[in-house]
Amino acid sequence: MAGEIRQTMIERTGVLLAKKGLQGTSFTEVLEASGAPRGSLYHHFPGGKEELVMAAVAWVSERALDRVNQSRGRPAPEVAEAFIAMWRDILKASDFGAGCAVLAVTVGADTPNLLDSAAQVFRRWRATLGELLALGGVPSARAPALAAMLISACEGAVVLARAEQAMEPFDLVAAEQRALVKAATARRASR
Repeated sequence: MAGEIRQTMIERTGVLLAKKGLQGTSFTEVLEASGAPRGSLYHHFPGGKEELVMAAVAWVSERALDRVNQSRGRPAPEVAEAFIAMWRDILKASDFGAGCAVLAVTVGADTPNLLDSAAQVFRRWRATLGELLALGGVPSARAPALAAMLISACEGAVVLARAEQAMEPFDLVAAEQRALVKAATARRASR
């Protein structure tokens, strides 16, 4: 039961970060969203909000990596599509109300630990996407840059879509990312 409460608090914090950002996510909201008793926050997270946010960022990261890793062994365009689809699904499911919890922490980080936690996530995402793109046919030397571009472009496209409350900017960016990955794969195949 105690483990369930802790995990529920982590998950609810991840969702709140994606919707409200770091400064907009309060302990009160986490407790309300998780149904946890008031005293449980410092019981499960003696380090306070920073510890809870770092756990939520790790949870968000694992969920994203689990989803992208489902495309392991697939052609690079399918790997890119899996990453793009993840963000599209978040935008649609939240009616443009949620973005990236890790980006929210990066922008709002007020301690080196939080910023480092977010940096670790982005490094893992870049490494994983780079590996999957290379396995899928992108030249190994180019895969890390394409992975970084794919992450950056999708993050920015999510921000634009949320601001405009429309899928159009996201779709425009996604189409360009698909084309870049496809072209990188085609060049390797033609050699």
